[in-house]
Amino acid sequence: MNHGTFAARKVEEIRRTVRNGKVISALSGGIDSSVATVLGHRALGKNLQVIFIDDGLMRGGESAQVKATFRKLGITVKVINARKNFFAALRGLTDPEEKRKAFRDAFYRTFKKAVKASGAQFLLQGTIAPDIIETKKAVKTQHNVLEQIGIDAKKGYGFIALEPLKTLFKPDVRKVGKILGLPAKVYQRMPFPGPGLLCRCLGEATPARIEIVRKACRIVEEETRTFKPFQAFGVLLSDRATGLTPQGGRHFGNIIAVRCVESNDAMTAKATRLPWKTLERIRDRILKAIPAVTKVVYDITPKPPSTIEYI
Repeated sequence: MNHGTFAARKVEEIRRTVRNGKVISALSGGIDSSVATVLGHRALGKNLQVIFIDDGLMRGGESAQVKATFRKLGITVKVINARKNFFAALRGLTDPEEKRKAFRDAFYRTFKKAVKASGAQFLLQGTIAPDIIETKKAVKTQHNVLEQIGIDAKKGYGFIALEPLKTLFKPDVRKVGKILGLPAKVYQRMPFPGPGLLCRCLGEATPARIEIVRKACRIVEEETRTFKPFQAFGVLLSDRATGLTPQGGRHFGNIIAVRCVESNDAMTAKATRLPWKTLERIRDRILKAIPAVTKVVYDITPKPPSTIEYI
């Protein structure tokens, strides 16, 4: 595959499809939506409005980092604070599929308002091949897959979806990103799920529980960075485990599972053989930073039978 030719063809396809219309790009800061956004900007220039939704489920400081990165590329990013809407949509939900579908609906309803306000007719998004494959096989609902499972985006949300990367897997997306001049910290970035930390929070996703996951994920990413895994993160389990207080009393606390995997295309994966000292550092940092945690475990399950993310 010639990645430069692919990029040029997609720029032309976007330009030809949109013509004089307006487009909103759904940017999350991940590699897929970043590449889609740059393709859209190359094709449309000022007729592309780039929007980042602050849903309360991202890494800490993500919106500021994304704005700064794309400002250097000459692309202005508008941030929409929709935290209340997303947590309201997720309130009381514990079933993984119900949570994913609630996120998807909140995601597209937010963009429906943005599309209507801007007068845009199209939504550009970074859907890639694994998103479609896993959704169509009912492995799990990906938030950015609509028409492939019979949902009419125009009828339901008021826009036509543009998906220039839907035939690609992650390695090719990275190569297109490099060709387009994205900084290495973007095109080499560790994959992060569209629904964000929701995928790493079993049980109800409340702001307090999401903050626990956010802290755990930051620690795991920092401690595993030198091993360059495909993905590494922490997961908050839904049950509690018995622990001890400093005084020796009983304490029911949270359980954090640590996940670190090697993969090429996200369709298969195996657990990274992390050194014991690294696992001990992760454990100690999590227990110190999050006193509500009483157990830290390491997940060694491959994909399949497991998926990489928990939800």
